[in-house]
Order: sequence, then C-alpha cells, then structure tokens
Amino acid sequence: MTTKIMWQPDSSQIAATRMNDFMQHISRAQNLELNSYAQLHDWSVQHHETFWRNIWDYFDVLGEAGDRTLVDGNKLPGAQWFPDARLNFAENLLRYQDDHIALIFRGENGARQQLTYAELRHEVAALAAAFKQQGVVAGDRVAAMMPNCIETIIAMLATTSLGAIWSSCSPDFGVQGVVDRFGQIEPKLFITVDGYFYNGKQLDISEKVNAIRTELKTLETTIIVDFAGLEHRYDATSVAWNDYLDRSATTLEFVKMPFNAPLYIMFSSGTTGVPKCIVHGVGGTLLQHLKEHALHTDIDRDDVFFYFTTCGWMMWNWLVSGLAQGATLVLFDGSPFYPAPTVLWDIAEQEKISVFGTSAKYLSALEKAECTPRTTHHLDSLRAILTTGSVLAPESFDYVYRDIKTNLCLSSISGGTDIVSCFALGNPILPVYRGELQCKGLGLDVQVCNDNGEAITQEKGELVCRNSFPCMPIGFWNDDDGQRYFNAYFARFENTWAHGDYAEITEHDGVIIYGRSDAVLNPGGVRIGTAEIYRQVEKIDSVLESIAIGQRWQDDERVVLFVRLRDGVTLDEQLEQDIRKIIRSNATPRHVPAIIAQVTDIPRTISGKIVELAVRQVVHGETVKNTDALANPEALEQFRNRAELNQ
Repeated sequence: MTTKIMWQPDSSQIAATRMNDFMQHISRAQNLELNSYAQLHDWSVQHHETFWRNIWDYFDVLGEAGDRTLVDGNKLPGAQWFPDARLNFAENLLRYQDDHIALIFRGENGARQQLTYAELRHEVAALAAAFKQQGVVAGDRVAAMMPNCIETIIAMLATTSLGAIWSSCSPDFGVQGVVDRFGQIEPKLFITVDGYFYNGKQLDISEKVNAIRTELKTLETTIIVDFAGLEHRYDATSVAWNDYLDRSATTLEFVKMPFNAPLYIMFSSGTTGVPKCIVHGVGGTLLQHLKEHALHTDIDRDDVFFYFTTCGWMMWNWLVSGLAQGATLVLFDGSPFYPAPTVLWDIAEQEKISVFGTSAKYLSALEKAECTPRTTHHLDSLRAILTTGSVLAPESFDYVYRDIKTNLCLSSISGGTDIVSCFALGNPILPVYRGELQCKGLGLDVQVCNDNGEAITQEKGELVCRNSFPCMPIGFWNDDDGQRYFNAYFARFENTWAHGDYAEITEHDGVIIYGRSDAVLNPGGVRIGTAEIYRQVEKIDSVLESIAIGQRWQDDERVVLFVRLRDGVTLDEQLEQDIRKIIRSNATPRHVPAIIAQVTDIPRTISGKIVELAVRQVVHGETVKNTDALANPEALEQFRNRAELNQ
C-alpha cells in the first residue's frame, strides 16, 4: 500500500536548494549524471572517501585537509579519517565577522538579547583570553551546567578555540547526575548560573552548585553567570562572568587541532549505570553538521534557525553548528507551555523563524492541548519543522499539515548522542511521506538487517551502518583498550555499527523507526516496537501519554501498558475496552496489552525520553542503577508492587 504524500517540493524549489547544487557539483567534478537523490546517495556510499573529501572542499573548510582522506577504511572501529588534517572547530563557526545577527535569546521570563556575528566574536575573544591566562590549553576539559543562553555558546566557542574539550548539561540535573558525568572527565573549569526560570518559577541553584563543586576535585575556578538576578556573593574559587572576561582582548587566535582530536564529551542517558562518556572529534563533528545543515536542511545565511533543546541534549550541539552557515540562531530557555502552550509559536512569529526544531512529544502534547498555530499565528517565514527525540507518529504528520502549516517540509530526524548527528533525516528535494523519515544521510550506508546480519527491506529489523564515517566517536573517555566502545556498537555484527534502533526501510527508501531495540516487546516470540502501541493508544483523547513494557509471565512475556490520563479521568472498564479495541483494529491482536494500568506520571530522562527499561526493572523487582539520570525519578514508585501485575 502506497503511503500518503504530505508535501512535495516543486521544480523551482528543488532547483534552488543546496542539495541540488551539490548534486550538480558532484556530477561535474566526477563526470557523472546524477539526477536523483537515490543516485547521489548510492554514489556517496560507494565512493565515501571521495564524498567526504568533496564535503570538505565544497564547504571550504578552514584548515589544512592533508593528503590522506581515509586510512584503514574497512575497519569498524579503526578507520582513520583525514589523519593529516589540522583545523579548529570554533574558527569554522566564527568565519563570519559582520553585523548579521548571530544569536537571539528568548527567556521564559520575557528576556530578549541578541548578538551580531562581530559582537559574538568579540565576546568569545574576551573569554578565550581569560581562559588562556588561567592556563587552559588543548585537551583540558571545561564543564558547564547552563541554560540554553548566549553565554553558553560563547563559552563553548572560547573553549574549543583553544583546543580544549567542552562538556555540558542543563541546570535541572541533580547533584549526583552532574557528578556522575563531570566527575569522570575531571574538568579544570566549571561554568554555571545563579539560578534559572522554569514554568513560572525562579529556581535558585546555589546550594546545588556548591555541592557539585565540592565533589569535582580538579576544579580551579567556577565562573557564575548572573542569569536569574539573585546577586549571590562568591568565594575565592568562584568569580562572576563579567568580572572574569578579559575586555582588553582585541584578537582571537585559533589553535589548530588534529581532525580526530577531542571536541565534545557527551553522555549516555545513564539509566542502567554511570553514564558512558562519548568523545566526539573536531573534524568529524564539523563535516557531518555542515552536510546535515546545508544539504539536508537547506540552511543558509537568510535562515532563522530554532531548536527547542537544553544544553544536556545533543540537539544543542547540533543547533550551535548552524553558525557555520551564517544563520541566525534562536535560543529559548524555559517551559514550552508557560505561560501558554503557544509560547514557542509566539516566538516563531516574532522572530520570523524559518526552521523550527522540536521533539515529537512536544507536537503530540500541542495537539492534545488543541493548539492550532495555523489559525492563531502568522508563520509566513516558516518553511521547515524538524522533530526528534522519539518516534513521530503518522497522526502527528496529519496534525502539522492540518493545524500548523500546509506548505513546509516536515523532517523527522533520527540518530543520537552516539554520533552527535543523524543516520536518517530530512531532504528538501524529496517528498514527505506520512510516518516516514525522508531519507538515509549522505555518505552513510544505512541498512536494516535481521538477526543474522542480512540486509532486509520493507521488514522490521536492526538499524545498522555498514561503512565508516567521520563522526563516529573517537572513543569513550577512560576506555583505554576500547573494549567498552567496541561492545556498545560493534560486538553484535562484524564490521558493522549497530545503532540499537528497531526500524524499517520503506519502498520509498525512507525509514520508519519503531523504537529502541532493547525496549522491543516479544510476546510469544513476536517482536513488537513500543511506538506501534503508543501510536494507537494516544489517538484516544483521554490518554495524554503511555508507556509499554514486556513482563516475564508463565515462561513467556506479556505486554503491560501504563497510561497517563487527562485530569479528572479514571481508567474504567469502558476506557480499557476502547484502548484494546483501537490497538486490535489498527495493529494486531499480539499488540493488545494483557494488563492496562493508570499512573499519574511517566518517568523520563532529563532530555525528555521515556524510560521503558527502568520501568521494566522496577516491575520485575530489580534495582534501577542510576535514578539521577531521570528528570522525575519519583515516578518510578508507581510501578512497584502493583496488584494488577500479579494477576
């Protein structure tokens, strides 16, 4: 059955894209006739060494590429990209030095700030000079617990301009969650705020900051941004942001680093133990983001680019790289539903946002709140919506085109912290099919395989990548023999990256994600992606969200579904029947849960992802090893020792 096309670019739109220009560039350079994305993608995979060299040249990367592009290219892991290259990440993000607006900050409390590219460069120079005076050098770690504000980007750019390594989280993390992350990487500097705003509240974090500083034994200085206006006094080992900056600095120097030098240290969710420290390299991160922003998202200097994210989610790192395209980035910190569910659309209208990024869960919640931005806001500038974080249900595609805007490219994108980018994502020259990610990323041999590692299409299986690519992590921190890194991605299939997603390649060569492989349900030996159940359940107006797990039961597994309902609604026999009926009618009898139970909250990570594995552990009486990775760990108690689960 052919899936419905929700949007399709016309010939003039296609001709104007950078993806089309790049395809013509490759055709000329390689003496080819590439007339479709499928042809371009096939070429980029078959000749991935030449492809990535062309990405460097096409985007005129500042630095020296060196003579060699790829060494040991067939080794996963082990391939070395651009082993002779030297470049600086911050220099490539600060290549523009004019009066074009670089950053706009919008705070929940009504604050608005902006910086031009020239002003941004000046601020980065002032902080980098202060870092240099303190002795920060290449390889040092700078850790930040910051809101998504302008100072955070300045700090990242100053850090990476010196070849030092950046790592960040958001101020809503608990003390142990921060220590579990930053304690492993031993930072020299810690950057944070006095407090922040969320859901109408001013939150003072001074006690939390002091507790964290006590645990981070390697800290030399804590730099505190006066974000919430709380006017705290500082001790001898801390200093106010404005007092720390070296305003006498007039130039900004960039330390050239090897292509595979560490740039970012990012962290796994940590719900099954202490978070893994994933190290991403300078060159691979830059090349991948250049490709994804310019080609797959068609971002250029005329765009106003927004992504709703915190500094503890990889989408912040992805957003910031938009500076390399000279675009204007819009930063927001606060609740996306305060003081009203329309707050982000108010900003989109006021700032003339052209590319709007968010989570799939946000769009679902927006629909449940009966928001219709199409009728309440002027969104003439908006041309693309990006979503990630969880599966975007087909019904959310309907919602976007019905209630937000008809003429835009809705790009569901998927990858993760593991690659600080995407395996499957959007494409301005392809149609949008309902429920599908538009395409596999250029240069990435993305496939879906069965348990034997054999490639399959139009069937569900494991999402893998068969070739090496520059943005693979350079390893895990403190994993000297590389064994933890190998076990995380390469142990299952030989010479293949196994990503851990349960997915399908469609007849259009698009991708459907059904959830995480480790959360797949297996009643009677039949594999079921949790997203297949959520999609049906959340069609019911009374259900705000749900979480499904597999419970061990009588030498098999049965599906248990927990639902969070609207205020005042109770799970009764009729509602249970309605839930089972809609699942059976639109999925299969295997998808119908054996048990349905009501909860008042569903546990999720600080970046907003629901945690099926943690719920499954609680239901089975097992210990959840790291509840500090959760935004609402108290929610887990609702799943413990429930009478329904013993029936």
